[in-house]
Amino acid sequence: MVRMPAHRLKIGLSACFSHADPSRSLFTNKTLQYVEQSIAHWLMSAGAMVVMVPCPTGETARGDVKLSHYAGWLDGVVMHGGADVWPGSYGEEPLRDAWIGDRIRDLYDLALVEAFAQEGKPIFGVCRGLQLINVAFGGTLYQDIATQHDHPETLQHRDAETYDQNFHEIDIVQGSRLGGLYPGVQRARVNSIHHQAVKGLAPEFDVEAWSVPDHIPEAIRRRGGGRSKGYIAATQWHPEFLKAGGNTLDDMPLLMDFLAACSAAKARTPPPPRSLPGHIRDRAARLLRQALLTRR
Repeated sequence: MVRMPAHRLKIGLSACFSHADPSRSLFTNKTLQYVEQSIAHWLMSAGAMVVMVPCPTGETARGDVKLSHYAGWLDGVVMHGGADVWPGSYGEEPLRDAWIGDRIRDLYDLALVEAFAQEGKPIFGVCRGLQLINVAFGGTLYQDIATQHDHPETLQHRDAETYDQNFHEIDIVQGSRLGGLYPGVQRARVNSIHHQAVKGLAPEFDVEAWSVPDHIPEAIRRRGGGRSKGYIAATQWHPEFLKAGGNTLDDMPLLMDFLAACSAAKARTPPPPRSLPGHIRDRAARLLRQALLTRR
């Protein structure tokens, strides 16, 4: 039996949902929770052990395991991409049926962010993960960039045919932590697979990169992330899809910065449990059980 070194980090990865569907031939009418392979392998490329954090509630729920147990055990969490964020999560009505998003996953994700934030454990978001983090801490989103973002040169941020081969440039904010990870790099090329984006930035967060030329937030970070508040950062692009040697921003400085924060948090004495009044929208953990015990 292979014994893993004691220093390996244990990183949680949020679950994607495929909701119960009676027309599906495989796992008929069963809810599936899963992870996308690339992001798990991205984290594993630096030696981290990856654990999907399943939603503990729903019609088949058993036992007493909570998201807070995972937050206490794991060294950090990554919130990864997927479905649109439900506009109701930030106090709006969907402008189109196609943009209704996934309310159930939102509640799970909000509760997961809350659990790790309360523990002071590092949180990193990718694409939807960035949008969800922004919403969790009081921000809002464009439901659709193309129809809501007023800019004469709005980019096509999502192309269904080219998918992860759709690229655009970003400007990295000089003097930011992201800028420090890429010294001498002001403009870079990244992938783009989203049609929603940050509209109102959450309080206590800063934008660390903007799309060029239409000025959409592409990277955000909570101010003062460290001992006092904990590391929370996110990118709108998918670093796990970037390929070494390609004409795109190197993904490894982002990964190593996050994992370094996880190592630092692991070395610290665990902080006492604390509440975050007014920080996590709607106190998601309290709503999660009610929402997931009913059908969508």
